[in-house]
Amino acid sequence: MNATGVVYGVTQLEKVMYVVCERPTVIKKYTADTLNPLGEDIQVRGMRNPCDIVACRHDRQLYVADEGYCVWQVSLHDHSYVKWLPTESSTDRFHVYTLSLTSGRLLVTLWHPATLRQYSTISKELLCVVELPKHVLTLYHGAETVRGTFVVGHKGMSRDYWQYAVSKLYRTL
Repeated sequence: MNATGVVYGVTQLEKVMYVVCERPTVIKKYTADTLNPLGEDIQVRGMRNPCDIVACRHDRQLYVADEGYCVWQVSLHDHSYVKWLPTESSTDRFHVYTLSLTSGRLLVTLWHPATLRQYSTISKELLCVVELPKHVLTLYHGAETVRGTFVVGHKGMSRDYWQYAVSKLYRTL
């Protein structure tokens, strides 16, 4: 695999691996078994700083976190795209960092404020918000379990603010 710049996100759907890098701001495609480049990159005009990517096998869409800006939805059928989740509105500002996907639910990890937000990939409806305890300094990543709880990687524990940890959280909204 020949990626130019820092690789920020990797996902796989069937036999294709999709990669977002620091530069250029495109989605690169590779064969999953040999990591050979596949065709042309997927261009998403307006994408600024892609920092994570996930693929949904049900709707054959890619979701790309564009740090501090939005989440893009990219069709694998025709490479069309939309700004799926704007994160800069007058009423609701937050900083997207990483993504996780489980059965039609997109989990967005936010740096500021340090929370998880879960959205329906079908309706874009906000399903729940999981706020973290005050002692969590930095939230790195979150994932939903099959039991509907959330596992997060973070820095900051109640007894040691500088400790790194993995914790299980429950829905709060």
